[in-house]
Amino acid sequence: HQIPTSSGNGGTALKKTMSASSVHTQYGEMVRAYGSLIADPVLRRRFSGEIDGYVRRCALGLWKSDNDREITQRHVEFYNAVHTPGTPSPDALYWEVAMGVAGFEDFTPPAFFPQLLEYDRLTDSRLTLRFVDQLTLMLLMLAAVDDVVSEQEAGFVNRCTDELLSMCPDGEHHTEIRAEDFVTHDSKGVEETVRDPVGTAAAAESQTQSPPPDLDQALAELDSLCGLERVKKDVKSLVNLVKVRRLREENGLPVPPMSLHLVFMGNPGTGKTTVARLLAKIYHALGVLPKGQLVEVDRSGLVAGYVGQTALKTQKVVEQALGGVLFIDEAYALVNQSAENDFGREAIEVLLKSMEDHRHELIVIAAGYTELMERFIHSNPGLESRFNKYLIFEDYNGEQLLEIFRSMCEKNGYVLIPESKRAAGELFSALYENRDENFGNARDVRNLFEQAVARQSDRVARIESPGREELMALLPEDLQEPEELR
Repeated sequence: HQIPTSSGNGGTALKKTMSASSVHTQYGEMVRAYGSLIADPVLRRRFSGEIDGYVRRCALGLWKSDNDREITQRHVEFYNAVHTPGTPSPDALYWEVAMGVAGFEDFTPPAFFPQLLEYDRLTDSRLTLRFVDQLTLMLLMLAAVDDVVSEQEAGFVNRCTDELLSMCPDGEHHTEIRAEDFVTHDSKGVEETVRDPVGTAAAAESQTQSPPPDLDQALAELDSLCGLERVKKDVKSLVNLVKVRRLREENGLPVPPMSLHLVFMGNPGTGKTTVARLLAKIYHALGVLPKGQLVEVDRSGLVAGYVGQTALKTQKVVEQALGGVLFIDEAYALVNQSAENDFGREAIEVLLKSMEDHRHELIVIAAGYTELMERFIHSNPGLESRFNKYLIFEDYNGEQLLEIFRSMCEKNGYVLIPESKRAAGELFSALYENRDENFGNARDVRNLFEQAVARQSDRVARIESPGREELMALLPEDLQEPEELR
């Protein structure tokens, strides 16, 4: 097991000894973290399918480079530990690993590396350089099989990474992690230690990550939203519940099980996505979620057209959302009451399993129309047991619609003169009073704002040398469609 100590030069060190199980865990975490950076599903699938075998082949060359060390049973355990969670262990025998080490010839780049290079070129990303760093860390971890990273092993790692960097456009300038920094040196009177490449990299990365958001600031953003008084009250109750649970834990009191998964029920344009994004920040600030990102999908982002593909597609979305919130808009579309074999049910099963397997690093919010969401939740006992908290998003009234419109004007540099404000108030009151199933709340306000800006532009364009006030003012006629077009 890993026991951090001071290495004397500011780096993280490990006393003997690192176990094969810890290698498996850390290797799996590195592969998963890197895979989550690959947005292209085809490339991500290829990387996931090839990385285990590739790293094991590199391990054979790494151990061959250290000619003074004989292959032991521990090498076999480390070799078999190199597989991502969910994939079978290679279960190699001693003679297989020993022969593999003896027969290793030359290092070769992974088969997927050219595809990574092309992906970087098309997306202006740096995945290839990050892969070089990840491979360096993986090999250094495997070099510590005997609790020592020798100069020969560091040299092999550098030769591997140098060859990969020579293929990268900016590779010659990349000096993020170098293996020689982790070589073990013997000192009199000092216990031999090996620096932990994974711990060091994690510490370096944590310095570049932004700190958790401020809870008070996130709650202030929530309070600043127009309307939604019932939702604001419910969110603050959730925050209080989490705080008190933590206090009970700190005082050794029992804490009953609690699900933080939520159902958002309401019409379109009522701020469900905005509140979900703020909730992700709030949960991150409370320490409930390690990252606090929001991943937004609908049925098309989860369901594929062929048997078996939906599970893979949904699982990939879940992996992207780990550490944060998965927001499923129009979630009721996953249940097709008229088709028993609809692939949406397959997506639901994967979601339910993921919610259980990742209960401490994933929160799912399902959103949609009130009546349809009730049907969705009652369609599966698993959904009923995991989604037991509901937030109701009520329609904005005329006054609130006007406030949203005024806020859009202010944000975009437009001014409502008094006559325009009165006309807008009458317009939104009528819109609210006469609303039907197609009422879009804030979406309707945005559409009306964009139409008003278009009419104002047509009007101002006819003015010779308009001044600043004329460019900013929205007049009553800008808010209404001309009579001849009605």
